[in-house]
Amino acid sequence: MTLLALEYLFLWFLFYSLAGWVYESILVSVQQRRPVNRGFLNGPLCPIYGTGAVLGIVVLGDVRNPAVVFLISSVGACMLEYLTSWAMEKLFHARWWDYSHFRFNLNGRICLLGAMVFGIGGVVIVDVVQPQVERATMLIPLAAIHWMCAVFLVLTAADTVVTVVGIVDFDKSLERFREAVAKYGDTLGEMREKVGDVTDRAAGAAAELAAGMAAGANERLGGVPGKVGEVGGMVGERLGESLQSGREMSAELMARVREAAARTFNSQQRRMIASFPRLKATRNDDALRQLREAFERLRRDGR
Repeated sequence: MTLLALEYLFLWFLFYSLAGWVYESILVSVQQRRPVNRGFLNGPLCPIYGTGAVLGIVVLGDVRNPAVVFLISSVGACMLEYLTSWAMEKLFHARWWDYSHFRFNLNGRICLLGAMVFGIGGVVIVDVVQPQVERATMLIPLAAIHWMCAVFLVLTAADTVVTVVGIVDFDKSLERFREAVAKYGDTLGEMREKVGDVTDRAAGAAAELAAGMAAGANERLGGVPGKVGEVGGMVGERLGESLQSGREMSAELMARVREAAARTFNSQQRRMIASFPRLKATRNDDALRQLREAFERLRRDGR
């Protein structure tokens, strides 16, 4: 294979990686109801899509039977996705996507629905999209092809190195985060005791109100209206204090979790947590879920 042919394949890899990033970002943004910059790299690329598309073009370029293209695309894409999921889990101690909530899945790494989508995508790419992409590529001057490949290769390689270095210790960051949050346990317990004390006082006021009403009944309701108003106001005040204390406790805890996350996780790790809603850690996954819940709570509260 000539150098020019490799350069064309590289440009096609970038194009389909960009298309995959657009598809994934739109899909996940709709599912999460918020903008999601979906992608393993910092740049707008999903390399697994580019890799699968280029492999399909090389292997299926001369195949004209759509059924064969569909079958090979489905099986090949599933094999690539399963291998990628397994390799990334071994390298980073985390699973970036999980299809366990879909029927007919294999270890949560691949599923039948995904295979169908990839099969249809393979047919569309090989029979419809790629011929147009090839024509457009051939219109680019050779000098520009060489420069584009050189620049994009350096940028993609640098992006890959920065990303891998940033997330390689993700499991250790989760452990540090778990330890940091555990230190808030005593403080949280004290705050809960305060809320419980206020609630107990409100319950006592309610009991006093009931006793007052009973006494008032024996006295033919003499003076009860004033008593009811007085104790009822006390109950409302205590319950209001309880609710306010609970909100303050929750807000303070969320703020502390956010501060712990900012100290513990680097920018690459925080980006991964936001980009992959179904990201699961092989170790300390409870800490990851707690962090995600805190971020979601802060997002809903507009903080």
